[in-house]
Amino acid sequence: MFEGIILWIVLGVITLIVIGLILWIVGIYNRFYTLKNSSEATLGQIRVAMKKRLDMIEQLLGAVKSYAKFERETFERVTAMRTSVATASPGDLNKVEAESRSLLGRLFAVAENYPELKTSTTVTNLMDSIKGLEDEIARQRYTYNNISQEFNTMLDTIPSNFIGRLIGLLKLDYLQFEDAIKTPPKIEF
Repeated sequence: MFEGIILWIVLGVITLIVIGLILWIVGIYNRFYTLKNSSEATLGQIRVAMKKRLDMIEQLLGAVKSYAKFERETFERVTAMRTSVATASPGDLNKVEAESRSLLGRLFAVAENYPELKTSTTVTNLMDSIKGLEDEIARQRYTYNNISQEFNTMLDTIPSNFIGRLIGLLKLDYLQFEDAIKTPPKIEF
């Protein structure tokens, strides 16, 4: 009888350990997917902000086209970038970011050459809106990179790396936007 009680105690302890281990693994699994979903949501917010920025660049182009002759290629590039933002990977977003910043720089240079353009309410409002979007993109990029860092750290550290590799997870790419860090666009006259 005493052996029967010990057997039940041992089985109970083993059962608790197994249940604890399963709950721990489920917790790690859920954390991975929480981070993955957060990164996708943040990338979606970045895409929306970048599309808004490209829409505003297009509006700004419309506002300044009477003052300067912009080649058709510029309009086509903006349209192509707007289309690509919806499905862009983090690496592709880095390219769109660099190209749209280049366009902004050109637009600001044109605006600098036309004093009457600087005082246009439409242009001023668009430039202020673009500045707000630049700040939003920077905040979202920071959030995305923090989420990616936590996700990637979990994939690199024991014991979560075993679970991550077991379910086939890969590291998330960081958003670099190096040009954004080095030379933010000048949007004030």
